[in-house]
Amino acid sequence: MPLPKIPSKPATLLPVNEYPKAEPGKSPVRAVAAAPVEADPVEDLISGKAVPAAKSTRARKGKATPLAAVPAPVAERPVQPATVAKLKETDMDEPHPAKHKPVEVNVKSSTSRKADRSGKTKVFVLDTNVLMHDPTCLFRFEEHDVYLPMMTLEELDDHKKGMSEVARNARQVSRTLDALIADIDDDTIEAGIELAKLGNKDAKGRLFFQTKLQNGPTLPEGLPVGKADNQILGVVKALAAEQPDRAIVLVSKDINMRIKARALALPAEDYFNDHVLEDTDLLYSGIVQLPDDFWDKHGKNMESWQDTRNGTTFYRVTGPFINSLLVNQFVYLESDDSPFQAQVKEINGKTAVLQVLRDYSHTKNSVWGITARNREQNFALNLLMNPECDFVTLLGQAGTGKTLLALAAGLAQVLETKQYNEIIVTRVTVPVGEDIGFLPGTEEEKMSPWMGAFDDNLEVLNKSDNDAGDWGRAATQDLIRSRIKIKSLNFMRGRTFVNKFLIIDEAQNLTPKQMKTLVTRAGPGTKILCLGNIAQIDTPYLTEGSSGLTYVVDRFKGWSHSGHVTLARGERSRLADHASDVL
Repeated sequence: MPLPKIPSKPATLLPVNEYPKAEPGKSPVRAVAAAPVEADPVEDLISGKAVPAAKSTRARKGKATPLAAVPAPVAERPVQPATVAKLKETDMDEPHPAKHKPVEVNVKSSTSRKADRSGKTKVFVLDTNVLMHDPTCLFRFEEHDVYLPMMTLEELDDHKKGMSEVARNARQVSRTLDALIADIDDDTIEAGIELAKLGNKDAKGRLFFQTKLQNGPTLPEGLPVGKADNQILGVVKALAAEQPDRAIVLVSKDINMRIKARALALPAEDYFNDHVLEDTDLLYSGIVQLPDDFWDKHGKNMESWQDTRNGTTFYRVTGPFINSLLVNQFVYLESDDSPFQAQVKEINGKTAVLQVLRDYSHTKNSVWGITARNREQNFALNLLMNPECDFVTLLGQAGTGKTLLALAAGLAQVLETKQYNEIIVTRVTVPVGEDIGFLPGTEEEKMSPWMGAFDDNLEVLNKSDNDAGDWGRAATQDLIRSRIKIKSLNFMRGRTFVNKFLIIDEAQNLTPKQMKTLVTRAGPGTKILCLGNIAQIDTPYLTEGSSGLTYVVDRFKGWSHSGHVTLARGERSRLADHASDVL
């Protein structure tokens, strides 16, 4: 059957009289091989000469289909294959304008702060927010050099006024820089100032200031020149061009600035020195499970005795597992017959002394009417009721009973055993949403809206006494409130607490510096409790790794007068537990 005519223009319909007709005994539609189609000659893009186009052959195959189901075919315009032109050698040498020039220096993470493979040290260009976040960051880069752009100093000067933490840090950085450049001539500033000048022996690098305008590569035209971040990026790019043999790294806490730097092919990193841990899953939990064969490997030559004053049982065991334990760490061994729960009281080489815990899950050992509902709460109550433990940290998600256990232990030791004079409660006043403005009244009246969690728990503790009646519970509530003082964190500096039971709630919102200020307020006979959940940090610029609560948990582990427990099981309600898991 002859082929239809080639269409003269695009989208030309085939006339009806030229439709293919089915022959008897044959399939209405069969595979038809298209004839070669000559394409128009294509002009070479470089030489300008005409190049004959390649012949295109298309074969159409189809299944047997009734003729009535075949739609009217639409003629297609022959596609001319593109001619591949050879590029000139000069064009191959030029990079594509849309691609970034690859960075030749292999920059590692600043957490290791090691020199590169060539042995050359790095140059860290600091953003202003790093200096205001950690005033001592100049001395945290070991053998590497630190570079301060002039715009960083300008922004530092703008933030030095005020009484906030940021303003204090800015003033401290200014004083440090003034001490570094004291009695230094211009040539020394140009060559770099020794960072170890002020006695910081770990800082072996030099401090450089921007002393001239950088005439290096310019930034893209879309970036505003007057913005401080863009000027710092321009300094980093100029330094990279001036010193191609060294790694120039921008250090900034600003995520958007790091993104812009990486988009411009500039190495940029976050400031990690304030992070206690890179992964908070590795945070000390205060609890370890003993292996099943613990007594088989450590029971030989075991000694045991009992304290006649309180009936506590002690074990002295020796074995290889002792090296992984810390003082005041809780150990347990699951068993259907008699589960074993103890606390490490002493470690001497491969020998440890284990003290069997008091069972606060039993009603006879209840604390202000509260009993432990799980293993972790029993560990926490053993710490809270131990007068030899001066510093306790409790971590856990919402509903694990941190505040309730702390209040119950505090009331029992203030009103019953008279171990402490009163309970002092404080917390950081960081709102979850928008601030509602100033609050009227005295210090305690201003702090009362922030202490709603304690009021709720006091109501639960007051209802635990069923035999007192309404009048008895009212009198008890008045007595309890007279022994609980609510203090603001802003007025803690310079104070000394003697024989107090100090509770720091929402401690995850404290910076390490604020935490140090609070813990050093403790006088003789004072016990400090830090409660918090590092997954609910409301303070800006704080993360799980840089929180003050994470800081003290890591620093105090292993001290004989401190303890830590991570509460894992929620006991508030099934709704709260499910919300903590799925939201």
